[in-house]
This record gives sequence, C-alpha cells and structure tokens, in this order.
Amino acid sequence: MYRISDAVRSTHSRDGAVVLDIRQGQMFNVNFVGSRILELLKGESSEPEIIDSIIHEFGVTRQSAENDVRKFCGALRKYQLVERAD
Repeated sequence: MYRISDAVRSTHSRDGAVVLDIRQGQMFNVNFVGSRILELLKGESSEPEIIDSIIHEFGVTRQSAENDVRKFCGALRKYQLVERAD
C-alpha cells in the first residue's frame, strides 16, 4: 500500500489534476483516471480496492485496470510522490 508524500499538493477538476511536489519543485498534470487514483490513495485505499474502483467507475477490464494502476503507481514512486505505507 502507498500513501501520498507529505510534500505533495494537488488540485483536482473534471479534466484531471495538477500535482505539485513542493520538495523538488516539480509540477505534474494527470488525466481524470490518474486524478481518481490519487484521490483513492489519499483515502488510504489499497491497490486491489483502487483497481476495483477503476473497473466500476470507468467500465474497463480487470487486466486494463491492473496494468494502468500499477504503471501509474510506478510513475508516482519514480518521482517520489508516494511512499510505502506498509
């Protein structure tokens, strides 16, 4: 399970989100699905819960949701926007 880093600020809209890492001074734009994943992470949802939510909310296959959530979380880890909460 991951949690959003304390150095991350975000603002969400119907088009997606803007994410700011105040520690590194970097800004990121994410689409609506990425924005939803971030919101679910903030709510302390587990990866399986996030995948289930994406399937339900966006009508995608389990395989597609798993791939997208894992890739997105991998990118968040790469840029140090999330931390392991285990």
